[in-house]
Parts: sequence; structure tokens; C-alpha cells
Amino acid sequence: MPNTHQLQFGTPIKLADITTNGKELHNDREKAEKEFAKLRHELIELQIALYAEGKRKFLVVLQAMDAGGKDGTIRHILKGVNPQGVRVTSFKRPSSEELDHDFLWRIHKAVPGKGMIEFFNRSHYEDVLVVRVDNIVPERVWRPRYEVINQFEKHLVDSGTTVLKFFLHISKEEQKERFEDRLNEPDKHWKFDRADLEKRKQWDDYQLAFQDMLNECTTEHAPWHVIPADQKWYRNLAIMRTIVSAMKQMDIKYPVSDDLSDIVVD
Repeated sequence: MPNTHQLQFGTPIKLADITTNGKELHNDREKAEKEFAKLRHELIELQIALYAEGKRKFLVVLQAMDAGGKDGTIRHILKGVNPQGVRVTSFKRPSSEELDHDFLWRIHKAVPGKGMIEFFNRSHYEDVLVVRVDNIVPERVWRPRYEVINQFEKHLVDSGTTVLKFFLHISKEEQKERFEDRLNEPDKHWKFDRADLEKRKQWDDYQLAFQDMLNECTTEHAPWHVIPADQKWYRNLAIMRTIVSAMKQMDIKYPVSDDLSDIVVD
């Protein structure tokens, strides 16, 4: 089936025109969760084959507003996957050492090796988002980074990496509900940061920054996918569909071993 969430190179979008409500696209949660479970079994088998083949690499990039569901997506997608062939990297505030280098230095160190699936929880895109909205660097610094990022991702693709990028698109109302859930449930207090409320005040600025990111960095080799994420079950299904479809298109093959018929194990 065509990927309804993939942006097209050369076709600008307005983020406000794209729904955050997955129910508009799938109204049967039970059916969606059954499909998701089936696809997760397929992913487990595909990941084993990718690891065994040991030739190609797979990178998944997740960006979202606070409480957008990056952690939950990773937890649900990777459940049951062989941890030897998977790594998750979360990009937080850069360290002093990282700030001493160019903005891609810490990113390049984390890209997947052969046979690996890597998930980026936030990514190199923070350097055209946070730094822009918070005026950490001037526009003459952050704007050229779009093209630098596009060339970086082209280099990854040319060197055997499949790059999938997902923006988890939630509404301001849904974010409010998720923040309130974190405040009302003691075992979720650890997920709440007072700074999140300051970021919420910058909602419109972030929406514009995300929109520019999506338009400037949707390329033929690494397009963005905008996922309606108000419903977690739909978010999970849409992302899993895309990942499994991309891995199937890779036509991953187990390595051919030498003839072992003459080997006897005593």
C-alpha cells in the first residue's frame, strides 16, 4: 500500500494542514493492534536476517514535541527484537566536548554499523530546532545546516544505510493531556520536567521550525514521514508498517555458508 505519511520531495507542506488524529485514517483500534503484533513478528525475523547478513545498516530518526511519544514508539517497536543487533541513542543537551566540535560530530559517532538497526531519539535536527527557537545561534549559522544535513544523509545512504525519518505529530491539546497524566500519576513524575512548560509556551515557534525542517530536509534519498500521533496505537502501527515495508524492499539474504555436510559433532 502507498505510504500516506511520506512527504514528497519538492512538494512543500503546511504542518497545520496535516491531521494529528489517527482515527481519521483507521477507526478500529483492535484490528490495528492485531496488525501491529503481526508486523512486529515480521520485524523480529527481518532484523535477525539483517544482523546475519552483516552488510547493510538501518537508521530510524524520531523527532517530536515534548510528550510526542518518542520513548513509547521505541519501546513498542523494539519489543522482542534481538538486542545484539539494535541500539538506541538519545541526544540531549550537548556536552562541552561535543560543543567543541561541529554539530554533526556526536551524530556521526552514533550512526549504525553493518547489520545494525539504530534508533535516534532526537537527532542532528535539534541543531535547526532548539538552537533556532531559543536563539542560541543566529540564523546565518543554523540555516545553512539544512543543506549540510541533506548531504550528510546522502552520504549515509550512499554507504549502505537506509534512513527513515518520522515526525510524531501531536496536537497541543493532546500534549496538555499527557503532561497532566504525568503530574497525576506518581510513577510518571520522573518523566515530567518543569522546562517542558516553557517549551510549551513556544509551541507556535516550534511548529514553524518543524515545518521548515520537514520542507527543507525531505529529499529523494531520505524523505520525512509525518505520523498522526494523538493515538498511540495508530502511531505505532503507521511507523511499524513503514519500517517493515522498507526492510522487505531491502531483500535481505542470509549469508551462504560453506558445505557443512561432512562435519561431525562428537
